Amino acid sequence: MMTMFHDPFIAALALIGVVIIAASLLSGAVERSGVPQVAIFLLLGAMLGPAGLGVVEFSLESESLEVLATLALVLVLFSDAISVDIGEVREQRRLAVLMLGPGTILPAALIALTAWFLLGLPPAGAAILGAALASTDPVLLRTLVRSPALPPPARLALRLESGINDVVLLPVVVLASLALEAGGTSDADVSRRAMGLFILGPALGVGVGYVAIALLDRVRSKVGVRRDYESLYALGVAFTAFAAAESVGGSGFVAAFAGGLMVAAMDVELCDCFLDYGEASAEMFLLLTFVAFGASVIWTGFQVADGSTLAFAVLALGLRTAVLVPVLRLGGVEPRSRRLIAWLGPRGLSALLLALLPVFAGIEGSVRLFQITCLVVLLSVLVHGGGIAIFLRRARSEQGPAPAPRPEEPEALSFGHAPREAPQLPEKITIEELRDLQERGEPVTVLDVRTERSYRDSAAIARDAIRMPPDDAVRLARERRLDPDATLVLYCT
Repeated sequence: MMTMFHDPFIAALALIGVVIIAASLLSGAVERSGVPQVAIFLLLGAMLGPAGLGVVEFSLESESLEVLATLALVLVLFSDAISVDIGEVREQRRLAVLMLGPGTILPAALIALTAWFLLGLPPAGAAILGAALASTDPVLLRTLVRSPALPPPARLALRLESGINDVVLLPVVVLASLALEAGGTSDADVSRRAMGLFILGPALGVGVGYVAIALLDRVRSKVGVRRDYESLYALGVAFTAFAAAESVGGSGFVAAFAGGLMVAAMDVELCDCFLDYGEASAEMFLLLTFVAFGASVIWTGFQVADGSTLAFAVLALGLRTAVLVPVLRLGGVEPRSRRLIAWLGPRGLSALLLALLPVFAGIEGSVRLFQITCLVVLLSVLVHGGGIAIFLRRARSEQGPAPAPRPEEPEALSFGHAPREAPQLPEKITIEELRDLQERGEPVTVLDVRTERSYRDSAAIARDAIRMPPDDAVRLARERRLDPDATLVLYCT
């Protein structure tokens, strides 16, 4: 990494600071406009890179880029796994099989065949390109899958595809890279790598996840653990699983995914803590990675832009749609959801990270594969990012303007009397204290604010509680016009 600063550490801190400030200030505007956040941070990287202010530059030989990319792929795989709703997948297993089976493998195979035919790549190189470009990017899709306007089947399908198909495609990249290594590889090398991918990596990820959850559960039951620290604990599980697998020759990336899947299956509370607190930290780091790519390396995609590569890029983006339309029709997905799933499948950070693995391994010809991937990703940010923005704006216009906030001044409130002074209550309230309030005639409203996953997977339901999912609480509270004089008791466990 070359910078205008004499101290690379100061330059790194400056870059991190700029990303955090920019992400925070722009978060509201990006949410309302639907403009792809990824595009903004790629442009920010270009402004800070050699073509702009010259603050920072990353090359493919940079150790800093390798560290960033490795950590980013670990976070992508772990975040994807921990976000998987096991109950939802079980209920929609047919859709899950379609998205992760033919919906992932067929596009990868067709893109690889196109690369072999149009670009003259060797079969193993074409397989790497096909696998990387079949990966659907979770970062570009985040705003879309959070939109209430997206039909539930489309939301589930896109979350599954962007969340799990990376781990389906990763072995293809690793094994094809082995086939391209100079001098070939022995059967022992192939067997060792396959064992690391399919046995050691998953086993160590599951083991680390299980031990971490058991330890947390014991400490949580005896002395308690702060909710924000539980989210950091989840990140610790990801990095520990990666390191444990890599230290014995396993795949750390697969281990991180397996660890996240164990958390998703065994500890709903830890999942929710991560999604509440840790996901923002992980997302900030992924945006930092986009800035690093935007500083220089992603623009190398234009260096390989000619007639054949542009034709390949267009086909690579269209083949997924061509496959998913008939596949989803066979799966009985309704037409509107089918169209949205098929059209909105962006390529982004996941594709870049997968294509970088053979580059960091020093495999001949891998730089060109990465540059072609960069070209396709830039085109996808433009096409798919624009499509997502149009969908979100249209959905917002169909919903109409948001209701005006209720006035805050007491005299403007039309309750006919001055607001009652609320009783002084502790942060936590017992069931006995709640009953005492009700017996004294105090107005009390009980809200069930558990996440959808916690609510569905639990047999415990608070009596007379109003369901108020935390991700849409403000709108629901306005619609239901909660009593402003009531004491709100939140049920969240």
